[in-house]
Amino acid sequence: MNRSRGRGLQAYAVLYLLFLYAPILLLPIFAFNSGTIIAFPLQGVTTEWFAQMWGNATLRRALTNSLTIAVSASILATCLGVFAARASTRFTFPGRGGMTGFIMLPMVLPEIIVAMSLLVVLLGLGVQLSILTVILGHTLICMPYAIAILSTAFSSLDRSLEEAAYDLGESRWGAFRLVTLPLVMPGIISALLISFTISLDEFIIAFFLAGTEPTLPTYIFSQLRFPRAIPVIMALGTVLVVISVVLLAIGEYFRRRGNARIGGSPTGGLM
Repeated sequence: MNRSRGRGLQAYAVLYLLFLYAPILLLPIFAFNSGTIIAFPLQGVTTEWFAQMWGNATLRRALTNSLTIAVSASILATCLGVFAARASTRFTFPGRGGMTGFIMLPMVLPEIIVAMSLLVVLLGLGVQLSILTVILGHTLICMPYAIAILSTAFSSLDRSLEEAAYDLGESRWGAFRLVTLPLVMPGIISALLISFTISLDEFIIAFFLAGTEPTLPTYIFSQLRFPRAIPVIMALGTVLVVISVVLLAIGEYFRRRGNARIGGSPTGGLM
């Protein structure tokens, strides 16, 4: 009976993974298809759509905007996440739990609610919509993920290492710079990469806050109305999937390396 139940769970897991990843696996197949109709049977193999993708000036502008936003938002979110994670894991102060929960709130709120709220506030303040407003919005939604990763890194760190640095005459800043920061650096790199990936792929906040500046997700959305542009979008989607997988793999590697380095479980959770 247990064996049949185990086979049932395995079959369920396989079907679930197929349902989840089959559409992603179809992207490279149709990206190299020479036909403009997204359907089987395939008409041939070509790299023409990738050439058209790189030759599109509007796409290059959207890519530049998205990279600028992703780099800026990931750096800001990670820096603020270091401060928040350090404070929540090393110090006790009134309202710590409530403040931490408030900071983590964008992780569970629907993004459209966050985007609409930011839009109303920014327009009410007279702020013109631009790449800067998207950076602020992406920093807000990336911070909870950065804090989740960094809190694990800081909480797993042996406090006796910092205390030993104090005993040897180091100041708090010196102990943090020379001892704590190198030990949690893999967690910082992991938070940075994951924040970059989240920002690069984010659509809703960019759609509300970008104004007239295109980003990569909003450009893709605008091109879905044109059937002849679909193969180019498939090629672009293939490139984005590869980049996202590579960045997430690198981020997970650094997270596990950081946990193992500071004595935690390499497979420990993020929270």
